[in-house]
Amino acid sequence: MSLTPAADRGPRTAAPTPPQDRTEGGTQQERQDASPRADCVLCGEVTEHPASRPGALLCPVCEWQEAQRSACSG
Repeated sequence: MSLTPAADRGPRTAAPTPPQDRTEGGTQQERQDASPRADCVLCGEVTEHPASRPGALLCPVCEWQEAQRSACSG
């Protein structure tokens, strides 16, 4: 078995992307991107959640930190 550098193996090609589900008003991702996003209640950063979603919304960083705090609170 011979080990060759990655450059000798030839160019890498990206995997083909699956076709997107098109419905009225564009793809689901386009509709999600167009909706306004809620701000995190702890730090004020933009979250992944739409502004219309009820509850106290956290950004991914604050969600992770909150999960760490609650996981260790024996």
